[in-house]
Amino acid sequence: MSFVEQLLAILRNTFLESIRQPVVLVVCVAATIFVVLSNPFSAWTMQEDQRMFLDIGLSTVFLATAVLASFLATNVLAREIENRTVLTVVSKPVPRPVFILGKFLGVSASMLVALLYLGLVFSLVEVHGTLQTARDPFHLPVILFGLGAMIAAVAVGAWMNYFYGRSFAAWTLTLSVPFLGLAYLLSLFFDAEFKSIPIGQQFEPEVWKALFLIALATLVLNAIAIAASTRLGQVLTLTIVVGMFVLGLLSDWMFGRPLSETTAAMAEVAKAGGEVPLTMHAKWAFLSLCRASVPNFQLFWLADALTQKKAIPADYFGYAMLYTLALVTGLLAVATALFQRREVG
Repeated sequence: MSFVEQLLAILRNTFLESIRQPVVLVVCVAATIFVVLSNPFSAWTMQEDQRMFLDIGLSTVFLATAVLASFLATNVLAREIENRTVLTVVSKPVPRPVFILGKFLGVSASMLVALLYLGLVFSLVEVHGTLQTARDPFHLPVILFGLGAMIAAVAVGAWMNYFYGRSFAAWTLTLSVPFLGLAYLLSLFFDAEFKSIPIGQQFEPEVWKALFLIALATLVLNAIAIAASTRLGQVLTLTIVVGMFVLGLLSDWMFGRPLSETTAAMAEVAKAGGEVPLTMHAKWAFLSLCRASVPNFQLFWLADALTQKKAIPADYFGYAMLYTLALVTGLLAVATALFQRREVG
């Protein structure tokens, strides 16, 4: 079996193992409830209700994907090492770098399915819009098409589980994506009163740009979890992933701002003809190291741009994709190096 065939086999098995986990459906259902409820909750603001919904709803999607990445990426590798089932794979022989890459791609594929589902739920609620007053009508196409898609997915999932013994969680979540996609597309053709309108009137491309960047952040979180789980157990790996996620969101405030201030102070001292103190050099080096070693998840958070109705430039996506590629490549290299010397027997 070639490396490509081995990689595809590990990818497929990991994807199926991940998407069948009950925690995926539980987190997605909980996030769906929060996203839907954030719409009426946002109506209690004094103004700019839709901006509040965008902030709360997108935060829910981002947090849900972070939680799923922590559980799934940790589970697929750490549990196999603890149960020694990894021996059946690496003794084929399957090169360990191929094993790590296949695990990462399989978990990422299942995470992207979950993210696409949550993105469609968020987009449907965004099309519905926040009711500014009691006189505002409900968006009937969103409600009917969205509920119809969810009921159809649950019904087919229950059918496959009852009659064929298939995973209810996997079938329900997987089928929800095309069903909700169709519901979202149909909703764009109608206003709240089922009157036909141009599709571009309700479509918000910036929302999908923000979801795309969240997908990139998910890849980074998966890579962090894979790297940590090569040496640590599930609890410690979860702690590291959550900790890196929080630190990444605070990276600009904790490291970026002090680094800019230190750089400016050093420039002023040099411009005045003085000698920059050694302590200032040490502080700059320490902040630079922290800034480079902690992923900046604030880069992937575009809720502020959405709420302020600012267009997201294309070069920003280019930079974000290169940044993600560099982080994922480095983290998978670390994971491979750690796993190469790990005793699994």
